[in-house]
Amino acid sequence: MFRCGISYPRCRWILPLIILFAIIFDIIAIAAQSGWVEDEDAKTHYASMWTQCRGRNDQWDCKSLMEFSWAQAVAALMIIGLIILIIAFLVSFFALCCTLSISMLPIVGGLLIFAVILQIIALIIYPVKFNELIYEGYYNYTWAYGFGWGATLLMLGCGVIFCCLPRYEDELAGMVKTKYIYSSSP
Repeated sequence: MFRCGISYPRCRWILPLIILFAIIFDIIAIAAQSGWVEDEDAKTHYASMWTQCRGRNDQWDCKSLMEFSWAQAVAALMIIGLIILIIAFLVSFFALCCTLSISMLPIVGGLLIFAVILQIIALIIYPVKFNELIYEGYYNYTWAYGFGWGATLLMLGCGVIFCCLPRYEDELAGMVKTKYIYSSSP
């Protein structure tokens, strides 16, 4: 006999784990030195969140982007979003894994939604201002920029779920039988 259902008490560990993945993705995006954008053809120009470099092979001339106010804003928004994400992770871990504190779950959802707003602003400002000030041909956005969007999407999904979880207090506490979506008889 095969049965497929959702066991909510086991799901309590998954949500903080997903937030941990979002933290890792955010750190990769913020710390990446290989660039958020690179030119399409010659591979002679790339820019990360912090610097832009021009050159070839071993001879690169790198300049800081932190002289531009838009780059400072992007860095600040991404770092503040990461700090809020870490706080949301800690609160979610204690609210779901240590003790079941349903009243803390909407707070975690609110923190995650706020971090999403900050990071979406940063991830939109960067390409707009890069294209406006530095653009010299065709550029591709790289995996590091993609990790920033990946972290933001994970945070958005978890934020929505955390806002909806208080409706399932009995299921999370294990006081309700598992609801089976599919059940086959022998």
